Amino acid sequence: MIRLQLDDEVALLVLDRGSARNALPIAAWDAIADAAASVAKSNARALILESAMPGTFSAGADLAEFSALIADPALRTRFRTAMAAGVEAVAALSIPVVAAVDGGCFGAAVALTLACDIVVAGDSALFATTPAKLGIGYPASDVARLCARVGAGQAARMLFTGERIDAGEAGRIGLAHCRAADAGALARAMAASICANDPDAVRLLKSVLRDPAEAGHDQAFEDAFGSPGFAQRLDAFLGGKR
Repeated sequence: MIRLQLDDEVALLVLDRGSARNALPIAAWDAIADAAASVAKSNARALILESAMPGTFSAGADLAEFSALIADPALRTRFRTAMAAGVEAVAALSIPVVAAVDGGCFGAAVALTLACDIVVAGDSALFATTPAKLGIGYPASDVARLCARVGAGQAARMLFTGERIDAGEAGRIGLAHCRAADAGALARAMAASICANDPDAVRLLKSVLRDPAEAGHDQAFEDAFGSPGFAQRLDAFLGGKR
């Protein structure tokens, strides 16, 4: 259902439930949170989120579980908190996360991509936020991320209409950042480029991107000039002539 592969510097988090178009039940959100925790403890310097199923990223939350939510308020809370924990665990990672989206990415799966730093859309990618079609809302934290990614007007369009957005439109509004015939291949190339850079510098840059106003960024910027990594890379850049 959820597979984590830790290969040296690049980790792979794979959605692998092809029998249900990678629909994510509560247990899958738990597994995503656990996988992110494992990545955080590893030596990985970049994470790729992808699907094992050609032509489908994820149908979103598993609707087969939704009928039980009608009569069970406690299960509603369990679903909401499990989804939030999975999404937030990915968002909280200090290393870059690249999502490779080919095929359909719907509902809660869009929220998962919003937790990623870079979204690569394949030519067949389709995105839709569909809660209004089911008569429900979208978690407030995910609405906030959607607004931050595409702006309030585009977020409203997506949420109110539930219409599908193709790869070209996703790129135009900022829901996706790159487009490629093979999203997975480009995601791997990006991860390789990330891993070629200084890992401490990358973590610092992600921290600043996450919250530019956080105290300590100015000091961290200055401290980086005294790091061994900077001295070594500067020496290499200058060809050993200093």
